[in-house]
Amino acid sequence: MNPKPQVKSDPRRALPSVDRLRDAVLAGDPRLPSWAVAEGARRALAAERERLADPERAMAPATDQEALEARSAALAAALAAPHPTRVVNATGTILHTNLGRAPLAPGAAEAACVAASSYADLEIDLASGERGDRTAAVAEKLRLLSGAEAALAVNNNAAALLLALDSLARGREVVVSRGELVEIGGSFRIPEIMERAGVTLVEVGSTNRTHPRDYETAIGPDTALLLKVHRSNFEQRGFVSEVGLPELVEIGRARGLPVLEDLGSGTLVDLSGRGFPAEAYAPARLRIGADAVCFSGDKLLGGPQAGLLLGSEASLSAMRVNPLARALRLDKMSLSALDWTLSALLDGREQEIPVIRQLLAPVAALEVRARRLAKDLAAVAGGDVDVSAEANRSVVGGGSLPGFELETWQVVLRSGGASDLAARLRAAPVPVLARVRDDRVLLDVRTLLDGDDAALGDSLAFALGRSLR
Repeated sequence: MNPKPQVKSDPRRALPSVDRLRDAVLAGDPRLPSWAVAEGARRALAAERERLADPERAMAPATDQEALEARSAALAAALAAPHPTRVVNATGTILHTNLGRAPLAPGAAEAACVAASSYADLEIDLASGERGDRTAAVAEKLRLLSGAEAALAVNNNAAALLLALDSLARGREVVVSRGELVEIGGSFRIPEIMERAGVTLVEVGSTNRTHPRDYETAIGPDTALLLKVHRSNFEQRGFVSEVGLPELVEIGRARGLPVLEDLGSGTLVDLSGRGFPAEAYAPARLRIGADAVCFSGDKLLGGPQAGLLLGSEASLSAMRVNPLARALRLDKMSLSALDWTLSALLDGREQEIPVIRQLLAPVAALEVRARRLAKDLAAVAGGDVDVSAEANRSVVGGGSLPGFELETWQVVLRSGGASDLAARLRAAPVPVLARVRDDRVLLDVRTLLDGDDAALGDSLAFALGRSLR
């Protein structure tokens, strides 16, 4: 009599169903949303099936029910978490692109909230009852702040550059220095934006040196525009040469060509008297003679994400009637926040704008805050972390003012495992983003907002396994 062949048991058969796993997780934590738990259970089970399907693990026991529930719950919590959520920026980078660049002033945030939660006169003239222009109010305030003949706001600076190129030079040539063919965040490159705008790129000069004769030689019958791009996220040193905006404007006027400058990050407040680079002040670029200037609204300006265009009436009129302008327009929340920000600048209330307040914060005040915060955090740490305060330097960031630094003060945490401590701070209910240098966690107070000091104490307590206040 032949013995029955042995059938190898497939451990995947022992796995629970999605519904059973979901119900078990919800029973353990009913606060989790059912949809998130169901998806978390699906993902946890799919990963487990894949693991058990590996030939090398074919006989491996299935993960126990408790571990599957924990994995499903963790996935559900991550799915259900709001995004983006508040974090504490202690990195020392004021305009941190990954952290949303400029935080809005409370007044600007409130204006956006009102616009979002009610009907608004977005595109209606209340006097006549007829359709109105959604950007007219902010355009007028931009014009008053800059002295420009005309202005326009779209949804970001890449969009502003795209619109300007498409409106002023589509189907023709645009001359730009090779040293200014920059790549901005997210791997977007100036040549690619130009290609999408339907213009022909004419590169002049070399990577490190460009001269006036390079532009003059390149100009031909198909040339429509001279473009200058501010190297906002890097700087060149050494054997370098570039054609400044005044020289480029002279070349353009001599040949009857407009000049467009992409500042990347510009301001409508002249900070040159405080030691900041003069080229960041957009109105001065117009006075030099640029026909149009574009820059971001959520960088040095301190407003919402926007692309701001200032320039001649002829240039801006061409952009306003371009069909792309509708595709690139701002929504009512961004317009409301931008309008509030521009009004604050016109009123002389620039200190209400967080970015400007951070940029201009006196070093002495930062030292006082750092020493006070170090004392508070030392009390939280209770000797488990060495806490001190010391001077350092901050950067503006966000593709703004490369090479320019600000004196600052920071709180230093030494724990014997700085990377692990930084990771635990990021995992806190209010995540803290900090720098790690020489096995130390550095908390720069220049980039802290009002209320962040208390949040830092709670986050450190969480990172050290202490109960929150």
